[in-house]
Amino acid sequence: MSRRTTLLETDRARIWELRLAGETLAGISRELGRPISAVHGVIARRGGVAPRPRCGSARALQDDQREAISRGLSDGISLRAIARQIERPPSTVSREVARNGGRQSYRALRAAQRARDQARRPKACKLSKHPRLRIVVADKLEQRWAPEQIASWLKLEFAKDVEMQISHETIYRSLFIQARGTLKKELVSHLRTGRAMRQSKKAVRTSTAIPNAISIRERPAEVEDRAVPGHWEGDLIVGSNSSYILTLVERHTRYVMLGELANKETDTVVRVLTRLIKRLPTELRRSLTWDRGTELAHHEKFTVNTNVQVYFCDPHSPWQRGSNENTNGLLRQYFPKATDLSIHSQATLDKVARQLNGRPRETLDWRNPAQKLDQVLH
Repeated sequence: MSRRTTLLETDRARIWELRLAGETLAGISRELGRPISAVHGVIARRGGVAPRPRCGSARALQDDQREAISRGLSDGISLRAIARQIERPPSTVSREVARNGGRQSYRALRAAQRARDQARRPKACKLSKHPRLRIVVADKLEQRWAPEQIASWLKLEFAKDVEMQISHETIYRSLFIQARGTLKKELVSHLRTGRAMRQSKKAVRTSTAIPNAISIRERPAEVEDRAVPGHWEGDLIVGSNSSYILTLVERHTRYVMLGELANKETDTVVRVLTRLIKRLPTELRRSLTWDRGTELAHHEKFTVNTNVQVYFCDPHSPWQRGSNENTNGLLRQYFPKATDLSIHSQATLDKVARQLNGRPRETLDWRNPAQKLDQVLH
């Protein structure tokens, strides 16, 4: 039988601190030396929504004062002497000890937790106080409206009725924190993501699985406007039997390069990627934008070998590599999903790349990528 892990209040606070900093559940578990299930339980109970910081009264006993009380009782010191040590009235110490088990049973940690629990003053959610608003919000969620759309529509539809207006964040909180008891949990399934927990914005931009990853948000402006050639987007397409093909697309010309992969281990990917990039002249080796996959965890080695800086997209954001995503869709004409990609040799991949680079593109004024690349080089 598994034993339930009891987390201290300090552990819970640290969990939320790390969560808001973008740390993964596994990373938090390692940091605290606690089971990942215990960490997940703390976060899941609030639907991923961090509790608001609590500001206790300046007159309330502090944790260090409770520790001093506990030590004094253990040493047999009188309550008046303890009160003098912590500079509090004897009556305050007397009441504190009495309501927490007396001299024999007083424990500082337990007393502090009881004080925090009793100090909670839960505020009723707006949806719980206004049934009409709750019905309207639930109806729109069932129609698959996003909370942002609902909140904006309510402001227009009920411009003069503040009771029928609500922020999208409150809707999210009511969905994810089921303790509020305002919106049914089943309504979460109507959200576009379908996820059961709110995600930290910082968590979306960071990843501990890729050491020293540089966010796409730090990419130079010249990459964004596609005015300068030499900036690439890359990814893997996946087939059956754990088979993969490496894909590269140059943002300015839409020129495509493909690489044969024996597996998706980071050393293999870096080796093939390095070989492909080194085919290019120096002026076409500027940057690479990659997905969040751990297959490029050794990106620093790749940068040393090629002098090409790697930038990583936000998780679950394929649109940030639009050219690559579009190309991967075209490649499925040659390499259908659920087929074994390991049967294709590098010679075959080069042939497919030549065909794609010979196709006219509307975005290139109906020239093809090979022509555009030739124009850049000459």
